[in-house]
Amino acid sequence: MSEQLLRDIEILADLFKAGGWTELRIESGAISLLLSKDKATLSLGGAQQALVPVAALSPVVAAPKVAPEPVDAGASAGSIDPAWTAVKAPNLGTFYRSPKPGSPPFVEVGQRVEPRTELCLIEVMKLFTSVKAGIAGTVRHVAVADADLVEGGQPLFYIACD
Repeated sequence: MSEQLLRDIEILADLFKAGGWTELRIESGAISLLLSKDKATLSLGGAQQALVPVAALSPVVAAPKVAPEPVDAGASAGSIDPAWTAVKAPNLGTFYRSPKPGSPPFVEVGQRVEPRTELCLIEVMKLFTSVKAGIAGTVRHVAVADADLVEGGQPLFYIACD
């Protein structure tokens, strides 16, 4: 298995644990994944599957924790004003600045935003979460490069409140 696939499975396991679900089945191409809290769950269709209780899942791949380099957004990491409000990632996933490849970003540095302004998308296994500003102000800094993996709680944007 590739490192990316193992990382995606780790992400799904974390979301599964946090989501309060009892079972999650995903099939894509040659991959079939079953996460279950019920140890008695039987494999389906006679296919040979390895069932592992979610509580027993532990990270298989240790991805290095490297802080993303800030995107040129009108401020360097050392010049983040403490008065600015950080808009943080709601969950782990891939950060996208635009709604689809080739489209302009949702917002640019210097742009005025309202609380309901969509700033970006976070994607985990084809599930997209829209991130809204949450406050009125002006975008002062984009802290993550497009298509980078982000952790839940990681700052994505800095907004100066009006």
